[in-house]
Amino acid sequence: MAVLLYRLGLSSVRRRVLVALVWLLVFVATGVGAFTLSGATVSTFRIPGQESTTALELMGERFGAASSGASAQVVVEAPPGRTLVETEVAEDVSAVVGDLRALPGVAAATNPVDPSTPVVSADRRIGYSTVSYLVPAPEITEAQKDALRAVVEKSRPDGLTVEVRGDVLQPTGQVGGPAEAIGVVIAMVVLAITYGSLVSAGMNLLTAVVGVGIGALGIVTLTGFMDLQATTPVLAVMLGLAVGIDYALFIVTRFRHELLAGRPVEEAAAMAVGTAGSAVVTAGLTVVIALAGLSVAGIPFLTEMGLAAAGTIVVAVLIAVTLVPAMLGFVGRRALPRRSREEGSPVHVDHGFYRRWAHGVTRHPWLTLVAAVVALLVIAIPVLSLRTSLVQHPDRDSTQARAEKLVEAGFGPGFSAPLLVLVDGPDAVTRAPVIRDEVAAQADIAVVAEPRPNQAGTAALITVIPASGPDSTETNDLVHALRDNIADTPGATVYVTGTTAISIDISHKLDQALPLYLALVVGLAFILLILVFRSILVPVVGVLGFLLTIGAVLGATTAVFQWGWLSAVVNSNSTGPLMSLSPIIIVGILFGLAMDYQVFLVSRMHEAYAHGAEPRRAITTGFGQSAPVVVAAATIMFAVFAGFVPEGDATIKPIGFALAMGILFDAIIVRMVAVPAALTLLGHTAWALPSWLRWLPELDVEGAALERDIPAQATTSPTPTARHPQPH
Repeated sequence: MAVLLYRLGLSSVRRRVLVALVWLLVFVATGVGAFTLSGATVSTFRIPGQESTTALELMGERFGAASSGASAQVVVEAPPGRTLVETEVAEDVSAVVGDLRALPGVAAATNPVDPSTPVVSADRRIGYSTVSYLVPAPEITEAQKDALRAVVEKSRPDGLTVEVRGDVLQPTGQVGGPAEAIGVVIAMVVLAITYGSLVSAGMNLLTAVVGVGIGALGIVTLTGFMDLQATTPVLAVMLGLAVGIDYALFIVTRFRHELLAGRPVEEAAAMAVGTAGSAVVTAGLTVVIALAGLSVAGIPFLTEMGLAAAGTIVVAVLIAVTLVPAMLGFVGRRALPRRSREEGSPVHVDHGFYRRWAHGVTRHPWLTLVAAVVALLVIAIPVLSLRTSLVQHPDRDSTQARAEKLVEAGFGPGFSAPLLVLVDGPDAVTRAPVIRDEVAAQADIAVVAEPRPNQAGTAALITVIPASGPDSTETNDLVHALRDNIADTPGATVYVTGTTAISIDISHKLDQALPLYLALVVGLAFILLILVFRSILVPVVGVLGFLLTIGAVLGATTAVFQWGWLSAVVNSNSTGPLMSLSPIIIVGILFGLAMDYQVFLVSRMHEAYAHGAEPRRAITTGFGQSAPVVVAAATIMFAVFAGFVPEGDATIKPIGFALAMGILFDAIIVRMVAVPAALTLLGHTAWALPSWLRWLPELDVEGAALERDIPAQATTSPTPTARHPQPH
């Protein structure tokens, strides 16, 4: 692989104008596609074949498209000392309802003080109007949302307390906001410090932005042809930007080393792609495996998110091994700090801090290993109380949160988790009253509405209000009890659906899929690492380190977003269960990134060991060469992910926090403390491959074949091929 990538890099740098033009054309083409072919994203989570999803589809067929449209609840509370049914107050409420019915896109709005169908609390002080729209939530325009908010604001001076909640107000994921800008600015600063050259920093950042731009614009284009989640492009940008910068960083760093070793520009760029590029391809492949592996969950929208992000990673890798060497050909020796640009200038490779770090870890391996493991295990303790749900709590200061409090105060917590029982079939209308009585007999029931038949008489809908909230164990048990205890008949099939039921179904599906996902992805990556390092124990150490990372990450995320610790630091105004999708997405992304650091850091140790160094010497030598770049890469990734935390929405914020903490824990504690300590304790056995596995192919990510073959083939360099100086 190293020789093939060397030739690709040499071809790219020699034809740099053509390569740059091709990538520019691809960038422009995806941009045009995004602006002309894109469609709306979706924010609904459904799994084909699940009972809750099947019921929603049947509701659309039996009751019309309006049954699947967006809705909002406008909650009203009477002035202090008064009730909603008093004539003057009732007139004010009816006026509000009239304004709601006149809003653009609204199909209907119920009147809570209508004597025939009142919807008021027992003390008659709180009621709510259900506002139904003709289209699903993702199709609600910002103008329609603003109009709804305006009615709510306008109604408050009448003495009423008026708040609104519902999927109508659900924000959509946006690409290109302040989060990306923060990450890019910090990345530029880190790159400038690392390189000591603004030219190198700017070139590195430019290639990464081109790669993530192509990936994100491609995903936006796909929204015109398929339903993609609103968070899909945001996650792709978050991950693509981080790895795009880092992959270019590793190749540019190796290019600078080759220049300082005396190679001319073209051969230095080719050697950088053949050596560091091999590690980039291997690391990128582990990330792609982890993301594409999300498809094993059998959840279409999760598969789409994983494949979209994996596609962005593929683009980032292709950019790194083609456009980066082409740009290096343009930059030439300006990639070096000013003092090192002249031929024959001294080579500065003294990384004293990192050498002392490596010597300290390897001198006391038991102490450092135990300290690292214990620290991560302590941080992981909160994971024991981790809860997940699709029902997310709004910010405490928002109108949605105030509306929820009013509804719970007036009607009970179950009104935030209504269930829908659909009776479908030729006998649905006659069977529905019996089913209603059976539902009412179940435990943890607050209210069961009268059945509402459709016009054709082929279906009936029963609204069920649990006595407990949407996140409670009791409501979860109620959904299963309804499905187990309410029997179908030949002429009437019973389904349980609603937002809460969908959340329960997806959470259950994800719980079942996570062990299989871990086994498949970790297994494939484990095999890949065996091929890379020609060792069994090095991949074992890498995977065990990842398990420590993921435990600490989920523990810290639980403490912050579920328990509310340090909520002011992350600008979080709500606490509650994590999004059901978060754990599996976090595991998938972090596993790929953790293996990135394992490959980049340990491959240089393996290279030193293969050149005859003793195990401890190989560890300190490889650490001294790769640790500065790994720290820079981790700093950039941390900045990119952390940039999504302060202003991120309720879905992205915990994921951004978890990924930022994952980079911190994995790169610093696991890869730079625990792994060197463990490899020191293992000694020579760490690098041994059992004889019965020596038939496996060798990937050669360190470029040993280049040392053997390229000097005889190269015609561009009069300088003998020499390794870059080793730090002492």
